[in-house]
Formats: sequence, structure tokens, C-alpha cells
Amino acid sequence: MAVIEWEKKETVAVISMNNGANRQNLVFAQQMNDVFDTILEDKDISSIILTSMDVKNFSQGIDVDWLGSCFAKKDFENIKTFMFEMNRIFKRLLTMPVPVIAAINGHAFGNGAILSCACDFRFMKSDRGFFCFPEVDLGIPFLPGMIAFVRKAFPEYLFNRMKLTGERVTADELLLHHVIEEAGSNQEEMMEKAMAFARGFNKKRGIFGEHKRRMHKAILETMEQEDPPFIEALDLFVQD
Repeated sequence: MAVIEWEKKETVAVISMNNGANRQNLVFAQQMNDVFDTILEDKDISSIILTSMDVKNFSQGIDVDWLGSCFAKKDFENIKTFMFEMNRIFKRLLTMPVPVIAAINGHAFGNGAILSCACDFRFMKSDRGFFCFPEVDLGIPFLPGMIAFVRKAFPEYLFNRMKLTGERVTADELLLHHVIEEAGSNQEEMMEKAMAFARGFNKKRGIFGEHKRRMHKAILETMEQEDPPFIEALDLFVQD
């Protein structure tokens, strides 16, 4: 069973993370990029929905057990490869020539929440699931690029509060602050809303992709210029 699966529903590609809490490691990142490649080969696809098969979790972020084992084995190259592969995912979401809609069907913590922010639009179910940036309590600082593209999804006042407190918020609060387009009362309603929204797109890929590249030019430059030194130095944690 693949960690990342996808299916075509008319003109919509539905990507499903399929690994329980969907913690992100090198296999996760590589399979996600492979799925992007396959989807983009199909010229009939006009939008993408990113969701999870797990009833409780969208994504719980980085696989800390895998990361810890890499550090224990001094397998630093795999850690760097993973970080660069995740940045490749974020960049591709920011420049994808079709709209990408995150259907957040459960908890979105850390890198899982960040992943949804790289998408163009977000929907979330309101009966279960919290959205949280817990890095301040885990000793993990955001990369500069992460800060830049989360700001496109969040109003600054809410991002400031959530990033510095690590608090958990619900779909209803995210809707109030326009972080998500709509909240569904349950899984089925959320997916119906997300699918209806996705099917409403039929934009030409060339112009859609160009709009996104120009909109996110400063974000992409930050990721390309400022992130690599932190990754290469494995400057990923703050101990005190």
C-alpha cells in the first residue's frame, strides 16, 4: 500500500495521504513528488484536492521517530534530502498550474498544517480536528520560506498568535479569519464542498501557473536563497 495515493474524479485529482497520522519522512516526500509528476501528465485534470484517508488526522507533521533515528545513525544526508524534498513539494504547490485545495479532514499539526498553507485554498471539517503550529514548544523554528508562505494563508495577527503560543484552533475559528474557504459539519459535507469548489475551475494551465509564479515570487526567492543554509547546517532545532 502506497503512502500517497490518488484517483481521478472527472477533472479533479484527489490525492490521499494514506499512512495513519501521515507523518512526513523521506518516503512520504518522494511519493508525493512522484504523484505530482503523474497528475501533471494528465492534461484533462484541472484541479487537485489534497486530503487524508485517516478519520482522525490530516497530517501530524514530521515523522519525529524517523528523524530521531536518522540523527542517532548520523544519517545526515537523508535528513537533508528529506528537507529539500519537502521544500520541493512546497514550491510545487506554490507554482502548480492548477488550483490545489487542501481538504483538512482531521488534525493538522506542524508540517501538516504548513503543508495545507502551501495550497491555494483550504476546507476543513468542524466536527473533529485541530489546526496547530506546535513548533514553539518542540524547539523547532520555521524555515524562512515556511514563514513566508504561511503568511499568504493567514492574517498576520492570527499567525503571530498561533506561532508564538502553539495553541490549537478549530475549523470555526479558521473560517472566522478566512484561513479556510468553508467548514463542513462532517467528513462527507466537507468533501462535497471541496469537490464542488474544485470542479468550478477550468483555467488554462499556462496563465494559471504564471499568475501563481508572479504572486509568489518573493516567497520562492526566500525559499531558494535563505532556506538552504539552515538545511545544510542541519540548523533545525533550538535546545534552550
